Amino acid sequence: MKLLHIDSSVLGGNSVSRQLTKDIVAQWLTSHPATVVDYLDLAVDAPSHLSADSLGFRAGPGAEGLSEVQKRENAVSEALVSQLLAADVIVIGAPLYNFSIPSQLKAWIDRVAQPGRTFTYTDKGPKGLATGKTVIVASTRGGLYSTSEAGRAMEHQESYLQTVFGFIGITDVRFVRAEGLAMGDAARTQALSAADLEIKAHTAVAANQDRAAQAA
Repeated sequence: MKLLHIDSSVLGGNSVSRQLTKDIVAQWLTSHPATVVDYLDLAVDAPSHLSADSLGFRAGPGAEGLSEVQKRENAVSEALVSQLLAADVIVIGAPLYNFSIPSQLKAWIDRVAQPGRTFTYTDKGPKGLATGKTVIVASTRGGLYSTSEAGRAMEHQESYLQTVFGFIGITDVRFVRAEGLAMGDAARTQALSAADLEIKAHTAVAANQDRAAQAA
């Protein structure tokens, strides 16, 4: 089994999402000790945002005729897509920045959401190709967004990730949420305790599914 661990917070050691992804991976390895982990820090090594050169991603024989810049951009996209497709589990740290996700994480998504690689269009509409994977998102927020209709309407973080991963064929998307982190010490402590329980619950479910599959 391969696990792709992705962080996107720019806060380094002060990041709650980074701590949560670290905890998720540690818990996963406890129940899946043979897992091979690949790490990607998008705050340190993010792909460039889409441009006319990077938008024309083509793999294999279709890459002839590209400029040197397009070839370099093509190589970046191909490496990221291949890394995603090779993973069985993807753990993503996704803090809420201005009601959405960090631009570094969006740049990564723009590179891996590639026609012919992770999705295709059919006569019945789009079809995801990156199937059979689990995504666990560490969702962190300074305020409260999940407890009211107004808050949910302002949130384009979890809703966006659920949509885009579903579009490329990943329907098993789980969230470990810590919100209200900027609303005082008590709220922060409560949020982290709740997130810890969610981490244990998600990894326990995965372990039970593996045992059931082995017994079948």
